[in-house]
Amino acid sequence: MKTTVIAQSNNSQWLMFGRDNEKPDKIIDTNQYMLIAGERALLMDPGGIELFAPMLAAVLRHASVEHITDLFASHQDPDIISSLGLWDQALPDARLHSPWLWEGFISHFGMNNITYIPVPDQGGSINLSGYQVEMIPAHYLHSSGNFHIYDPNTKVYMSGDVGAALESVDAPLYVDNFEEHIPKMKGFHQRWMPSNRAKNEWISRVRKLDIEIFAPQHGRIFTGENITKFLDWFEALEVGLTNR
Repeated sequence: MKTTVIAQSNNSQWLMFGRDNEKPDKIIDTNQYMLIAGERALLMDPGGIELFAPMLAAVLRHASVEHITDLFASHQDPDIISSLGLWDQALPDARLHSPWLWEGFISHFGMNNITYIPVPDQGGSINLSGYQVEMIPAHYLHSSGNFHIYDPNTKVYMSGDVGAALESVDAPLYVDNFEEHIPKMKGFHQRWMPSNRAKNEWISRVRKLDIEIFAPQHGRIFTGENITKFLDWFEALEVGLTNR
């Protein structure tokens, strides 16, 4: 599993884990993220159960078990959180921040030790000993209870399924040609994003943030003018379509 530093400041570092050449062919490739802030670390959408062993090995190269105090699940999908039962054993004192709506569902993945911190619909923040990140509402994109993470310090926005693309594990890490990237996103967004109203409310909210790195959980990362190009494209896109 490949590990890449995507942003850092004097007191923090963002890591992306993914591009797993060892994964089974029928398993969707996912991007996992971790923010290290001082003596604490936040692990976001840590992946499916089949990824646990390589993810644990990769994560422990950068943070000790004691330092990983918090986890975040943007929504309930198994590709991002079915490994929870194993993380529950590895990080028994950690806290899981996730939408209140999915507590009864996510608990089925195994929660004997980790403390569930339900996130209200309006969002909130995660405080890592003074280093604070925001949980931004992204309901119906695509889950009916859904959040993203925004770090105003490094200006990283972890966008979950928004901006996702179906790529090979050998694809470049960053979007270079936006127009050529559109076909890899279009069908996914039209089928999996059910509400134009929710989409446009989210876009209005996100345009007010200062974002330099827009990091989805599938596919490539957006930077610079490609962030604005994506928001413009997504705003004009009719979603909730089956194309059948």
